[in-house]
Amino acid sequence: MRRSKAPLRRSADHRIIAGVVGGIAEHFGLNVTLLRVVYVVVSILSVAFPGILVYLLLWIIIPSGNSELAAPTS
Repeated sequence: MRRSKAPLRRSADHRIIAGVVGGIAEHFGLNVTLLRVVYVVVSILSVAFPGILVYLLLWIIIPSGNSELAAPTS
């Protein structure tokens, strides 16, 4: 597992709903698809509600990774 030096942000490239799981996978250097599958399975096993609630909270807490919102790198 490789951790990125960049701060945790929602993914603009690996986005299905809000890019939360994609951003976490990019930040920690994990396979995006595998992490999505694990997240869905864990959410279903926890009767889905906690998984949905956690996703919504992360959507609010983690800043967007959109290029127009990111600080310029020069």
